[in-house]
Amino acid sequence: MAAKTPDDESPSAEKSRPQKYFEDQFDDEEVLYVFHKHPIVMRKGLIIGMLGPVVGILPAAIKPDLGFPAFFGGLAAGCLLGLIIFAPSWIGWHFSVFIVTDQRFIQITQKGLFHRSVADLGLSQIQSVNYEVSGLEETMLGFGTIRMQTYVGDLTIHKVHRPAKVQKKLLSILRQEGVTATSYPAVNQQSKHTHEETEEITQET
Repeated sequence: MAAKTPDDESPSAEKSRPQKYFEDQFDDEEVLYVFHKHPIVMRKGLIIGMLGPVVGILPAAIKPDLGFPAFFGGLAAGCLLGLIIFAPSWIGWHFSVFIVTDQRFIQITQKGLFHRSVADLGLSQIQSVNYEVSGLEETMLGFGTIRMQTYVGDLTIHKVHRPAKVQKKLLSILRQEGVTATSYPAVNQQSKHTHEETEEITQET
């Protein structure tokens, strides 16, 4: 009897395989959670891109005799220029993702159009997952830092959107996969300084 080839597999077998969400995903690997950084990482590109419409209407502002066609034409060209300037920042945010599967934690970093790096870490190597929200800006806008302690070193992820929610989800997945990891509450910068001052007073006495 001839051996079955992959083409001979039934449709039900194909459906039972996990759906692939990224290029480097293994055939037996299932994606459990995906998260991005906070959109605030795009602010530099957004601010510079907003100068595009201003540059576009400058000719009509300097010479009002050019009329409305020059004003609206320059505005449209300026908006297009602004979008072009903003595009690399959006691409870097949208395609830079953190993926948690039933086997690995994967960090995909996209910088511009032509630079992409991928790093992965086995779930069993993660020892603890902590988060930190420090300062007024992070508290008001809802982002912070995730810190993972692993057997190969510490992994720090800055500007994570809703870090408390992300930490809770990561710990839930680790427990689900049989990995024991610890967690600590968010570190407040003010309380941290107070603790250091208390230690100094104790040493002096």
